[in-house]
Amino acid sequence: MTEIFSSSDDIRGGGELPHAQYATFSDPLKLELGGELPGVTVAYETYGELNATKSNAVLICHALSGDSHVAAHDPSDTPGWWDIAVGPGKAIDTDRYFVICPNVLGGCRGATGPGSMNPATGRPWGADFPTITIADMVECQRMLIDRLGIDKLLCVVGGSMGGHQVLTWARRHGNRVKACAAIATSPRLTSQAMAFDIVGRNAILHDHCFHGGQYYGEECKPTIGLAIARMIGHITYLSREAMRDKFEATRYQPRDVATEFEKRFSVGSYLGYQGAKFVERFDANSYMTLSMAMDLFDAGDSKEELAASIGRAEARWLVMSFSSDWLFPPDQSRQIVEALLAARRAVTYCQIASHCGHDAFLLPNEIDTYGELLRAFLANVNGAAVPGVPEAEAGGPSAISIFHPDRTDYDRIAELIPAGASVLDLGCGAGQLLTLLRERGHEKLMGVELDERSVLACARRGLDVIHADLNAGLPQFGEGQFDCVILSQTLQAVLDVPGVLESMLRVGGRCIVSFPNFAYRTLRRMLAEEGRAPEAPGILSHHWYDTPNVRFLSIKDFEQFCQERGYRVHRRVCLDTEAGEEVHEEPNLNADLAIYVISR
Repeated sequence: MTEIFSSSDDIRGGGELPHAQYATFSDPLKLELGGELPGVTVAYETYGELNATKSNAVLICHALSGDSHVAAHDPSDTPGWWDIAVGPGKAIDTDRYFVICPNVLGGCRGATGPGSMNPATGRPWGADFPTITIADMVECQRMLIDRLGIDKLLCVVGGSMGGHQVLTWARRHGNRVKACAAIATSPRLTSQAMAFDIVGRNAILHDHCFHGGQYYGEECKPTIGLAIARMIGHITYLSREAMRDKFEATRYQPRDVATEFEKRFSVGSYLGYQGAKFVERFDANSYMTLSMAMDLFDAGDSKEELAASIGRAEARWLVMSFSSDWLFPPDQSRQIVEALLAARRAVTYCQIASHCGHDAFLLPNEIDTYGELLRAFLANVNGAAVPGVPEAEAGGPSAISIFHPDRTDYDRIAELIPAGASVLDLGCGAGQLLTLLRERGHEKLMGVELDERSVLACARRGLDVIHADLNAGLPQFGEGQFDCVILSQTLQAVLDVPGVLESMLRVGGRCIVSFPNFAYRTLRRMLAEEGRAPEAPGILSHHWYDTPNVRFLSIKDFEQFCQERGYRVHRRVCLDTEAGEEVHEEPNLNADLAIYVISR
């Protein structure tokens, strides 16, 4: 097929799964909403080897249309739905980790679901299959993990509905997970997302071949309704940019594909193709069952509710969203992050720039970011170095650092922080200062950084960092949450200076602010004598046309600001970084960098 037909479904087939294993549990499974199933079977696949201490197990939870076949087992095997991320040497490295991927309860690839035999009737459950929840799916996974003899999972990983399972593991079995990676997911669906599910289910229900859900054995099956449901789903997985890139240039050039649906436009032939392909491998009743479980999922609407539910797990977290995902929008991932921070949990968050929409977490376009974040996160949780990453790359200066990489102020800032203090570093770059503080024995450390590449650099160093714009304030952090909040050589690039400093003083007991002094003698001379825009070696070396500085403040300016605002100045350190000396005489003239410790 031509490129416009490419999607995350391309590699999925409906054939046999020769590597699938089956765990059957004969005891009744009590369901969250009442009733029970008289025993269940879990289909699953494993990759890699479980180590002697059974401490390297990674559970992967699939999305609505996924299954146990997350990756190919060997060159002769069919591709899995996440081959780009799972396998030897890949982000989830099966040479290092024992990977388990089960088909969820209610599915149609080997797990107990609507197509399974109902022992009470001797025929498939069909529409009689009970309403299940994400918690019921996770309970089956918990039973499987017990069967495998694993006491604690190294990590639970999942995107979309798989992310709902990750959150449920934290809520229900928080003591059984060391880390959680939630990707492109949410505490609950938006009403808009739920609406698309409802339309999809109605398309199936009103297919004349649905037969009240008992279509097994019938010649006519609800393939039209299921195909329409999948077509609707595919629209939600793509962003406006992805739709434009795929179809605008060939809008009136539909592909010649065998489909019962309208194909006058290129997007129409694409949707018809995807719908027809989906019915080859999926069951309509399973689609109804799983989409309903997603719609019923609710981990909490408020920060307090969500913190109380998922925050009970003493796990380390990685949360990732994608900028163009409108089905599971980034603000829902930020809800999760804010709740975890309120619960005082260690968390790293990144909103990854992507045009691919919700499907981005299954596609190769941004694998260099989300895959490498996963690799670094797993390695750090496992207590190992990030494989294949030189220390210079893992800890180099921020890719958008506006300063000289030799940060001579770091040692001075570190000296101003009390031993053992908790620290939030704003504009943390690649995490050099946080790494220095960790080496000095500080344990509770976190960064805030806007640059995606720097977030990855921090993750490679094992640091927790929140991807955010300082100008939006610090709403994700509570009052007095840190002993010290640091804004190091970033003040001059901040748009909302009063707002950022107020946020710092709300979140931290004391704040340390460092900034270049634009009244430095070299800069004065350049402007006054040469009539040129000031620049100087080191931290002030940018040209007028490429400087990110939007504030040109001096030491006197900052002190006047603090006086007007009623801020208390505890310490002032002024440096001539060119000479490597502390300045005591006329610092507003002779120092190019100032460091202040302030509080209310």
